[in-house]
Amino acid sequence: MEIKKLIKKYLIADFFVSIITWLLFCCFRWVANDILVFNDIPILTPNYNFFLAISFYPICSIFVSYLTGFYDQLATRSRIIELFSTLTGSFISSLITFFVILIDDVVVSYHFYYQSFFVLWGLQFLLMYFVRFCITQNYFSKIKKGTIQFNLLIIGTGQTAEKTAQSINNKIRFYGSNLIGFVRTSRRPKRVSGKVVGNISQLESIIKNNNIQNVIIALENDESALVFDIINDLIKYQNLEISILPRQLEIITGRVVLNDIDSVPLISLSTLSMPAWQRSMKRFFDIAISVVGIVMLSPYFVYVAIRIKLNSKGPILYKQERIGKGGVPFIIYKFRSMYDNAEKGIPPQLTQADDPRITSYGKFMRKYRIDELPQLFNILKGDMSIVGPRPERAYFIQQIIKEAPYYCLLYKIKPGLLSWGPIKVGYTHSIVEMKERLNYDIIYMDNMSIFNDIKIIVYSIEIVFKGKGI
Repeated sequence: MEIKKLIKKYLIADFFVSIITWLLFCCFRWVANDILVFNDIPILTPNYNFFLAISFYPICSIFVSYLTGFYDQLATRSRIIELFSTLTGSFISSLITFFVILIDDVVVSYHFYYQSFFVLWGLQFLLMYFVRFCITQNYFSKIKKGTIQFNLLIIGTGQTAEKTAQSINNKIRFYGSNLIGFVRTSRRPKRVSGKVVGNISQLESIIKNNNIQNVIIALENDESALVFDIINDLIKYQNLEISILPRQLEIITGRVVLNDIDSVPLISLSTLSMPAWQRSMKRFFDIAISVVGIVMLSPYFVYVAIRIKLNSKGPILYKQERIGKGGVPFIIYKFRSMYDNAEKGIPPQLTQADDPRITSYGKFMRKYRIDELPQLFNILKGDMSIVGPRPERAYFIQQIIKEAPYYCLLYKIKPGLLSWGPIKVGYTHSIVEMKERLNYDIIYMDNMSIFNDIKIIVYSIEIVFKGKGI
């Protein structure tokens, strides 16, 4: 809740700062032009539409700030990142506005033209960073005073949990963490000096009754088998920051992220390795590609709909519940490729190469993955992304978890229309193949980037055109 309020403050401040910046910039141009121009050039009032400009500039500034990831990870972002994000964002928004609005303006001299750009950039950066700095300073000041607190729970009652509590004790007021207590995972004697608020079977009620926002899993070595069971219980809670103490393997492989030199080294299960600006760009491209795809392919959608109706009885679209980010169910859309009610009265089954449930036109659609196209609407809604692990049904997820309990890690990200797993494994016909695909999805998640997404899109397009589907 506090983070949402903070985002609103930044948005309102950025909007009004941009308007003030543009007004000051116009004053500079009027004064400078008055001095430099000849009498026969009526340039006291700029050529461009003033009201269009003063409307466009704030929107452009906020949009660019979003793309640079400024409004993401506010609670853990450093001042240095805030400085460079503001510097970069103000430069890009000034550059865009300068060329969109001012490119057709009367040029008094090119020296003045370039000077105008740097004045606009300088004004935007100085004013915006000053206001943002004040908002950030006020936020952290409230944290230090204890006005803003985030309830923290440590799972474990052994020496590891006690050391964790002692390590964060000096940083509690700075980070706003309010240690509620410890959760017991076994009947062994407790080694912690703090309050034990319950056992692991009471975890759900403990989180709800104490409004827990942060959880640290600090188990002993002989309790490691419980880790993924606990994560599966926690992952369903939205806006819950889940962290785990690293072990030797994670330290060696570089999976430990240290946000502050004086902080406790933790592996966050809620934070992605993908930079904030790339996450923002990823969502922007999701929206842009899905909108363009829906508009351009709409005539083809009509054609496919007619072919489906002529081929077999039943609805055109097939709707099915899948599990998305955070373990939250959502309804996925596909063109129906099976006979209507093909799974009625039988447990869910994976498709096979010569599956009798699939219609003749359905086989063609699956070969070129045409049946997946309606998922562009899922992407537009925010249930899915263009690139991400393929969403599964809860029935199959439960079977996968028995073999690979780390499946729950995929809940950190949105499922996707395209994925690296299907590129390497193809359509899965068994739990063994689904587990193999999972391993590729985990690797993708740990190496998420815009560049890797582009590569996956290119490889997927090649698969589609070669008809390598089922």
